[in-house]
Amino acid sequence: MQLPDIRAASGSEFFDFQQDSAPSHRAKDTVALLEQEMLWPPNSPDLNPVDYSMWSVLQKRVYRAKISDVDELKRRIKNEWTDLNQAVIERAVGKWR
Repeated sequence: MQLPDIRAASGSEFFDFQQDSAPSHRAKDTVALLEQEMLWPPNSPDLNPVDYSMWSVLQKRVYRAKISDVDELKRRIKNEWTDLNQAVIERAVGKWR
């Protein structure tokens, strides 16, 4: 995938790339592209402080049942995020140092 493809898939010229060390994100070509295009922010723990704890909660809720397509996945993510109790989010934020 080339940078124009990534921009087209994101629907915007501007997008965020959060390194999660997935094998595909650590591939030499991926790392080279991010460094070349200056898309990879410096290692900063405050980029998205609740991402990891919130994603695990959201992931369990989204994948309770089989998903038929990308549109359904998007709908479920949005709906489950909207339905999350604020206390869950506050606990995740509170655990962050």
